[in-house]
Amino acid sequence: MQRFITKRVLSSTNSLRSHRCFSQLAQKQTSSIHENDIPVPKLPPFDYSPPPYTGPSSEQILAKRKQYLSPSLFHFYSKPLNVVDGKMQYLFDENGRRYLDGFGGIATVCCGHSHPDVVDAVVKQVNRIQHSTVLYLNHVIADFAEALASKMPGNLKVVFFTNSGTEANELALMIARLYTGCQDIISLRNAYHGNAAGTMGATAQSIWKFNVIQSGVHHALNPDPYRGVFGSDGEMYAKDVQDIIDYGTSGHVAGFISEAIQGVGGIIEMAPDYLPAAYKSVKKVGGLCIADEVQVGFGRTGSHFWGFEAQGVVPDIVTMAKGIGNGIPLGAVVTTPEIAEVLTRRCYFNTFGGNPLCTAAGLAVLKVIEKENLQENALVVGSHLKKRLTELKDKYEIIGDVRGRGLMLGVELVTDRQRKTPAKAETLHIMDQMKDLGVLVGKGGFYGNVFRITPPLCFTKEDADFLVDAMEYSMSKM
Repeated sequence: MQRFITKRVLSSTNSLRSHRCFSQLAQKQTSSIHENDIPVPKLPPFDYSPPPYTGPSSEQILAKRKQYLSPSLFHFYSKPLNVVDGKMQYLFDENGRRYLDGFGGIATVCCGHSHPDVVDAVVKQVNRIQHSTVLYLNHVIADFAEALASKMPGNLKVVFFTNSGTEANELALMIARLYTGCQDIISLRNAYHGNAAGTMGATAQSIWKFNVIQSGVHHALNPDPYRGVFGSDGEMYAKDVQDIIDYGTSGHVAGFISEAIQGVGGIIEMAPDYLPAAYKSVKKVGGLCIADEVQVGFGRTGSHFWGFEAQGVVPDIVTMAKGIGNGIPLGAVVTTPEIAEVLTRRCYFNTFGGNPLCTAAGLAVLKVIEKENLQENALVVGSHLKKRLTELKDKYEIIGDVRGRGLMLGVELVTDRQRKTPAKAETLHIMDQMKDLGVLVGKGGFYGNVFRITPPLCFTKEDADFLVDAMEYSMSKM
């Protein structure tokens, strides 16, 4: 099988140079390997056809978007995709073409697009009452809070509802500071926790941080088994948390926040034994441990319902969003009754947090995950998918690392395995080619060279095989 090898570092901002480099790569292909050696992969059969689309074209939407929406918005692909319909693990464009969704709306769609049970719950609720306020009683918010608390370990029983993961993390950081009386927060390098005032401080990638005041946050070494200085030795990384406490603070901290698997950071799974050691250092000085489960929670890892459980710890605060509502704007903070008391010192209120429409969807999502054994499916299908991706790594030198757990997987592309030189331009090229074949995946990592594979949890083995086949076909043609 052909190996894809390149020694040049490509610049994504110079399309001419990229084109020339790709041409040179094509010339280096072994003469005994031909494109026809790998057949064009075909989408698995699926029994659904969307109704005809009669709305504006992609070009019209893009023109209006450029005129009326923020110039900060960006899009995937050289030719943006106009998604007009979705059903379970598939999306459809304006022409009715079907695509396998390997991104799940950024790890958000867990049950599947337009899952009938979730749709039914939302329709029934909106037909009764769409919004009131938590100042009145409504059983939906209480029922969902009870169901959510039942999925938590320890004494994590009090739920605050928000509208997003950023809001949830903002609230969690404020609670930690209020409860401890300290201001210092420890986060991890390469982390992403949101783009508001407090969460931008906890975020640790320059590309997501504006030049505004961000104080009181210390960023510890990232326990990254692939690029980290200590490889897979979690306890060595955790020593940096203790060093920050000893040398960068008064000796007391408000809290420590981390994702069990960094999503935006490029699907970085923590080195083994990291969290127990880091939590021990933080708790010893009175700090609270916050688990950001916005992307990794709700059974996505397969092995556990919550990502932090894989390291055998129990946080003081857990934040969540995305998969909690299958696409409905919804987030939550769950903590202990004692810690929750700090918000009674003043008035804390969120107009839409706990909205009956959103919480009805959230409760339906929990029921679907259990009824359809989606956590188990994430484990079975995710293990199969990771195995196939690892086999692909053995064939193509451009794949530097395959990592993750369940249906939260990352494939990092490099132009040099020894130097781990990011293959940013190649990543964009392969993404475009996979899209043309009918497969959508995400992209992340500090260098933008990691495929983020976070599909709906109803993904099948046939879907997984098609995704890998499309990736291999795209690489074989370069």
